[in-house]
Amino acid sequence: MNRLTIGLGVLAFALIAVASSLFTVQQTQQVLITQLGEPVRVIREPGLHVKIPFVQSVIPLDRRLLDFDAPGEEIILGDQRRLIVDSFTRFRITDPLLYFQTAGQSEDGIRGRLSSIVSSALRRVLGNETLLAVLSADRLRIMNSIRTQVNEEAKRFGVEVADVRIRRADLPEENTQAILSRMQSERERVAREARAEGAEAAQRIRAQADRERTVLLAEAQGSADALRGQGEQEAINIFAEAFQKDPNFFQFWRAMQAYREAFSEGETRMVLTPDSEFFRYFRDSQPAAPAPVTPAPVTPTP
Repeated sequence: MNRLTIGLGVLAFALIAVASSLFTVQQTQQVLITQLGEPVRVIREPGLHVKIPFVQSVIPLDRRLLDFDAPGEEIILGDQRRLIVDSFTRFRITDPLLYFQTAGQSEDGIRGRLSSIVSSALRRVLGNETLLAVLSADRLRIMNSIRTQVNEEAKRFGVEVADVRIRRADLPEENTQAILSRMQSERERVAREARAEGAEAAQRIRAQADRERTVLLAEAQGSADALRGQGEQEAINIFAEAFQKDPNFFQFWRAMQAYREAFSEGETRMVLTPDSEFFRYFRDSQPAAPAPVTPAPVTPTP
Protein backbone atom coordinates (compact mmCIF):
# COMPACT_ATOMS: atom_id res chain seq x y z
CA MET A 1 0.00 0.00 0.00
CA ASN A 2 2.81 2.37 0.84
CA ARG A 3 4.59 1.52 -2.41
CA LEU A 4 1.43 2.17 -4.39
CA THR A 5 0.93 5.53 -2.71
CA ILE A 6 4.54 6.48 -3.28
CA GLY A 7 4.31 5.41 -6.91
CA LEU A 8 1.17 7.41 -7.46
CA GLY A 9 2.77 10.42 -5.81
CA VAL A 10 5.86 10.11 -7.97
CA LEU A 11 3.70 9.77 -11.07
CA ALA A 12 1.64 12.80 -10.14
CA PHE A 13 4.77 14.82 -9.45
CA ALA A 14 6.19 13.76 -12.80
CA LEU A 15 3.03 14.78 -14.60
CA ILE A 16 3.00 18.14 -12.85
CA ALA A 17 6.69 18.63 -13.66
CA VAL A 18 6.14 17.78 -17.30
CA ALA A 19 3.09 20.06 -17.51
CA SER A 20 4.96 22.97 -15.91
CA SER A 21 7.94 22.50 -18.21
CA LEU A 22 5.90 22.87 -21.39
CA PHE A 23 4.50 26.18 -22.62
CA THR A 24 3.18 27.63 -25.86
CA VAL A 25 4.29 30.83 -27.54
CA GLN A 26 1.53 32.49 -29.60
CA GLN A 27 2.22 34.19 -32.92
CA THR A 28 1.44 37.58 -31.39
CA GLN A 29 3.80 37.02 -28.45
CA GLN A 30 7.46 36.93 -27.56
CA VAL A 31 8.55 35.26 -24.34
CA LEU A 32 11.23 36.10 -21.81
CA ILE A 33 12.41 33.18 -19.65
CA THR A 34 13.62 34.06 -16.14
CA GLN A 35 15.33 31.77 -13.69
CA LEU A 36 14.85 32.70 -10.07
CA GLY A 37 14.02 36.27 -11.19
CA GLU A 38 16.96 36.61 -13.54
CA PRO A 39 16.35 36.69 -17.33
CA VAL A 40 18.08 33.85 -19.14
CA ARG A 41 16.72 33.77 -22.72
CA VAL A 42 14.22 35.20 -25.17
CA ILE A 43 11.93 33.13 -27.38
CA ARG A 44 10.33 34.77 -30.44
CA GLU A 45 9.40 31.67 -32.46
CA PRO A 46 5.78 30.59 -31.96
CA GLY A 47 5.03 27.00 -30.98
CA LEU A 48 5.59 24.56 -28.08
CA HIS A 49 8.68 25.13 -25.95
CA VAL A 50 10.27 23.63 -22.83
CA LYS A 51 11.59 25.23 -19.65
CA ILE A 52 12.94 23.98 -16.34
CA PRO A 53 9.91 23.37 -14.13
CA PHE A 54 9.55 25.20 -10.83
CA VAL A 55 12.76 27.13 -11.47
CA GLN A 56 12.17 29.06 -14.64
CA SER A 57 9.23 31.40 -15.27
CA VAL A 58 7.63 32.56 -18.52
CA ILE A 59 6.94 36.28 -19.07
CA PRO A 60 4.89 36.83 -22.27
CA LEU A 61 5.25 40.17 -24.03
CA ASP A 62 3.18 41.45 -26.92
CA ARG A 63 5.06 41.76 -30.21
CA ARG A 64 2.29 43.66 -32.00
CA LEU A 65 2.04 47.42 -32.53
CA LEU A 66 0.77 49.01 -29.33
CA ASP A 67 -0.99 52.33 -28.78
CA PHE A 68 -0.37 54.95 -26.15
CA ASP A 69 -2.67 57.98 -25.80
CA ALA A 70 -0.92 60.88 -24.12
CA PRO A 71 -3.09 63.22 -22.05
CA GLY A 72 -3.73 66.68 -23.44
CA GLU A 73 -1.29 69.32 -22.26
CA GLU A 74 -0.75 73.01 -22.85
CA ILE A 75 2.35 73.90 -24.87
CA ILE A 76 3.81 77.34 -25.64
CA LEU A 77 4.74 77.67 -29.31
CA GLY A 78 7.63 79.61 -30.79
CA ASP A 79 5.39 82.65 -31.44
CA GLN A 80 4.26 82.61 -27.79
CA ARG A 81 0.88 81.15 -28.68
CA ARG A 82 -0.58 78.63 -26.26
CA LEU A 83 -1.87 75.37 -27.68
CA ILE A 84 -3.52 72.37 -26.01
CA VAL A 85 -2.07 69.29 -27.74
CA ASP A 86 -3.60 65.81 -27.56
CA SER A 87 -1.29 63.17 -29.12
CA PHE A 88 -1.00 59.40 -29.51
CA THR A 89 2.01 57.11 -29.99
CA ARG A 90 2.36 53.72 -31.65
CA PHE A 91 5.22 51.49 -30.51
CA ARG A 92 6.37 47.88 -30.31
CA ILE A 93 8.68 45.96 -27.99
CA THR A 94 11.82 45.05 -29.93
CA ASP A 95 14.18 44.00 -27.10
CA PRO A 96 12.29 42.00 -24.43
CA LEU A 97 15.34 41.66 -22.20
CA LEU A 98 16.11 45.40 -22.16
CA TYR A 99 12.42 46.15 -21.81
CA PHE A 100 12.16 43.86 -18.76
CA GLN A 101 15.26 45.34 -17.16
CA THR A 102 14.21 48.99 -17.60
CA ALA A 103 10.40 49.04 -17.59
CA GLY A 104 9.37 45.76 -15.98
CA GLN A 105 7.02 43.16 -17.36
CA SER A 106 3.89 45.34 -17.23
CA GLU A 107 2.96 47.72 -20.05
CA ASP A 108 2.09 50.41 -17.51
CA GLY A 109 5.78 50.92 -16.82
CA ILE A 110 6.65 51.79 -20.41
CA ARG A 111 3.52 53.90 -20.84
CA GLY A 112 4.57 56.09 -17.94
CA ARG A 113 8.02 56.57 -19.43
CA LEU A 114 6.62 57.24 -22.91
CA SER A 115 4.36 59.92 -21.45
CA SER A 116 7.32 61.95 -20.21
CA ILE A 117 9.36 61.28 -23.39
CA VAL A 118 6.55 62.36 -25.74
CA SER A 119 5.75 65.42 -23.61
CA SER A 120 9.39 66.55 -23.67
CA ALA A 121 9.72 66.01 -27.43
CA LEU A 122 6.49 67.92 -28.10
CA ARG A 123 7.68 70.87 -26.01
CA ARG A 124 11.13 70.94 -27.64
CA VAL A 125 9.91 70.77 -31.22
CA LEU A 126 6.74 72.84 -30.97
CA GLY A 127 8.57 75.43 -28.91
CA ASN A 128 10.45 76.39 -32.07
CA GLU A 129 7.44 76.42 -34.41
CA THR A 130 4.68 78.93 -35.06
CA LEU A 131 0.96 78.29 -34.96
CA LEU A 132 0.75 78.75 -38.72
CA ALA A 133 3.38 76.04 -39.27
CA VAL A 134 1.58 73.61 -36.95
CA LEU A 135 -1.69 74.10 -38.83
CA SER A 136 -0.15 74.02 -42.33
CA ALA A 137 1.55 71.42 -44.53
CA ASP A 138 4.68 71.71 -42.34
CA ARG A 139 2.86 69.62 -39.76
CA LEU A 140 4.18 66.39 -41.34
CA ARG A 141 7.76 67.62 -40.98
CA ILE A 142 7.10 68.59 -37.36
CA MET A 143 5.61 65.18 -36.53
CA ASN A 144 8.53 63.35 -38.15
CA SER A 145 10.94 65.38 -36.05
CA ILE A 146 8.97 64.55 -32.88
CA ARG A 147 8.84 60.85 -33.79
CA THR A 148 12.61 60.75 -34.39
CA GLN A 149 13.36 62.27 -31.00
CA VAL A 150 10.91 60.02 -29.16
CA ASN A 151 12.26 56.93 -30.91
CA GLU A 152 15.86 57.79 -29.98
CA GLU A 153 14.95 58.06 -26.30
CA ALA A 154 12.63 55.03 -26.33
CA LYS A 155 15.41 52.74 -27.58
CA ARG A 156 16.87 52.82 -24.07
CA PHE A 157 13.84 50.81 -22.95
CA GLY A 158 13.88 48.22 -25.76
CA VAL A 159 11.01 49.92 -27.57
CA GLU A 160 10.73 51.13 -31.17
CA VAL A 161 8.37 54.05 -31.80
CA ALA A 162 6.60 53.66 -35.15
CA ASP A 163 4.65 56.91 -35.16
CA VAL A 164 3.70 59.95 -33.10
CA ARG A 165 0.69 61.99 -34.17
CA ILE A 166 -1.17 65.01 -32.88
CA ARG A 167 -4.77 63.97 -32.65
CA ARG A 168 -6.09 67.41 -31.77
CA ALA A 169 -4.61 70.85 -31.29
CA ASP A 170 -6.92 73.40 -29.68
CA LEU A 171 -6.40 76.89 -28.43
CA PRO A 172 -7.22 77.65 -24.80
CA GLU A 173 -10.70 79.07 -24.29
CA GLU A 174 -9.52 82.60 -23.61
CA ASN A 175 -7.26 82.54 -26.68
CA THR A 176 -10.05 81.10 -28.79
CA GLN A 177 -12.37 83.96 -27.92
CA ALA A 178 -9.65 86.53 -28.58
CA ILE A 179 -8.81 84.99 -31.96
CA LEU A 180 -12.47 84.78 -32.90
CA SER A 181 -12.91 88.46 -32.03
CA ARG A 182 -9.81 89.35 -34.01
CA MET A 183 -11.01 87.30 -36.98
CA GLN A 184 -14.41 88.99 -36.79
CA SER A 185 -12.77 92.41 -36.72
CA GLU A 186 -10.58 91.46 -39.68
CA ARG A 187 -13.59 90.22 -41.68
CA GLU A 188 -15.48 93.42 -40.86
CA ARG A 189 -12.50 95.48 -42.01
CA VAL A 190 -12.33 93.56 -45.28
CA ALA A 191 -16.08 94.01 -45.72
CA ARG A 192 -15.79 97.75 -45.12
CA GLU A 193 -12.99 98.00 -47.66
CA ALA A 194 -15.02 96.01 -50.18
CA ARG A 195 -18.05 98.23 -49.62
CA ALA A 196 -15.92 101.36 -49.96
CA GLU A 197 -14.36 100.09 -53.18
CA GLY A 198 -17.82 99.19 -54.47
CA ALA A 199 -19.18 102.64 -53.60
CA GLU A 200 -16.20 104.27 -55.31
CA ALA A 201 -16.69 102.14 -58.43
CA ALA A 202 -20.42 102.92 -58.40
CA GLN A 203 -19.74 106.65 -58.08
CA ARG A 204 -17.21 106.45 -60.92
CA ILE A 205 -19.65 104.58 -63.14
CA ARG A 206 -22.46 106.96 -62.22
CA ALA A 207 -20.29 110.00 -63.02
CA GLN A 208 -19.27 108.45 -66.33
CA ALA A 209 -22.91 107.74 -67.16
CA ASP A 210 -23.95 111.30 -66.23
CA ARG A 211 -21.14 112.70 -68.39
CA GLU A 212 -22.16 110.54 -71.34
CA ARG A 213 -25.80 111.51 -70.78
CA THR A 214 -24.89 115.21 -70.81
CA VAL A 215 -22.86 114.78 -73.98
CA LEU A 216 -25.66 112.82 -75.67
CA LEU A 217 -28.27 115.40 -74.66
CA ALA A 218 -26.06 118.23 -75.86
CA GLU A 219 -25.46 116.49 -79.18
CA ALA A 220 -29.14 115.69 -79.53
CA GLN A 221 -30.10 119.28 -78.65
CA GLY A 222 -27.59 120.59 -81.19
CA SER A 223 -28.95 118.24 -83.86
CA ALA A 224 -32.51 119.24 -82.98
CA ASP A 225 -31.67 122.94 -83.14
CA ALA A 226 -29.97 122.44 -86.49
CA LEU A 227 -32.93 120.50 -87.86
CA ARG A 228 -35.34 123.07 -86.42
CA GLY A 229 -33.38 125.87 -88.05
CA GLN A 230 -33.42 124.03 -91.36
CA GLY A 231 -37.14 123.47 -91.04
CA GLU A 232 -37.79 127.10 -90.20
CA GLN A 233 -35.60 128.14 -93.11
CA GLU A 234 -37.53 125.89 -95.45
CA ALA A 235 -40.83 127.16 -94.02
CA ILE A 236 -39.75 130.75 -94.57
CA ASN A 237 -38.74 129.90 -98.11
CA ILE A 238 -42.08 128.21 -98.74
CA PHE A 239 -43.97 131.19 -97.28
CA ALA A 240 -41.89 133.57 -99.35
CA GLU A 241 -42.62 131.60 -102.52
CA ALA A 242 -46.31 131.40 -101.65
CA PHE A 243 -46.41 135.14 -100.89
CA GLN A 244 -44.80 135.92 -104.21
CA LYS A 245 -47.33 133.76 -106.10
CA ASP A 246 -50.48 135.27 -104.48
CA PRO A 247 -49.87 138.19 -102.09
CA ASN A 248 -53.60 138.80 -101.52
CA PHE A 249 -54.24 135.22 -100.45
CA PHE A 250 -51.20 135.29 -98.22
CA GLN A 251 -52.38 138.45 -96.46
CA PHE A 252 -55.84 136.89 -96.06
CA TRP A 253 -54.36 133.70 -94.60
CA ARG A 254 -52.19 135.65 -92.15
CA ALA A 255 -55.22 137.66 -91.06
CA MET A 256 -57.15 134.43 -90.43
CA GLN A 257 -54.31 133.15 -88.26
CA ALA A 258 -54.31 136.40 -86.31
CA TYR A 259 -58.09 136.14 -85.78
CA ARG A 260 -57.76 132.55 -84.56
CA GLU A 261 -55.03 133.35 -82.09
CA ALA A 262 -56.74 136.52 -80.87
CA PHE A 263 -60.19 135.02 -80.33
CA SER A 264 -59.22 131.49 -79.29
CA GLU A 265 -59.65 132.16 -75.55
CA GLY A 266 -63.21 133.36 -75.95
CA GLU A 267 -62.79 136.22 -73.50
CA THR A 268 -60.51 138.48 -75.51
CA ARG A 269 -61.20 142.17 -75.24
CA MET A 270 -59.79 144.52 -77.83
CA VAL A 271 -60.12 148.30 -78.00
CA LEU A 272 -59.89 149.29 -81.63
CA THR A 273 -61.51 151.78 -83.91
CA PRO A 274 -64.02 150.38 -86.37
CA ASP A 275 -61.95 151.44 -89.27
CA SER A 276 -58.87 149.59 -87.94
CA GLU A 277 -56.89 147.63 -90.42
CA PHE A 278 -57.28 144.55 -88.19
CA PHE A 279 -60.99 144.33 -89.09
CA ARG A 280 -60.47 144.97 -92.77
CA TYR A 281 -61.70 141.54 -93.81
CA PHE A 282 -64.73 141.86 -91.54
CA ARG A 283 -65.69 145.02 -93.39
CA ASP A 284 -64.92 143.53 -96.77
CA SER A 285 -66.97 140.41 -95.97
CA GLN A 286 -70.30 142.39 -96.16
CA PRO A 287 -72.24 141.32 -99.32
CA ALA A 288 -72.17 143.91 -101.99
CA ALA A 289 -75.49 145.52 -103.18
CA PRO A 290 -76.80 143.97 -106.37
CA ALA A 291 -76.23 146.04 -109.45
CA PRO A 292 -79.34 147.43 -111.16
CA VAL A 293 -80.45 145.37 -114.08
CA THR A 294 -80.98 147.32 -117.26
CA PRO A 295 -83.62 145.75 -119.49
CA ALA A 296 -82.53 144.87 -122.90
CA PRO A 297 -84.09 146.88 -125.74
CA VAL A 298 -86.87 145.16 -127.57
CA THR A 299 -86.55 145.00 -131.24
CA PRO A 300 -89.91 145.13 -133.10
CA THR A 301 -90.74 142.23 -135.27
CA PRO A 302 -91.38 143.09 -138.87
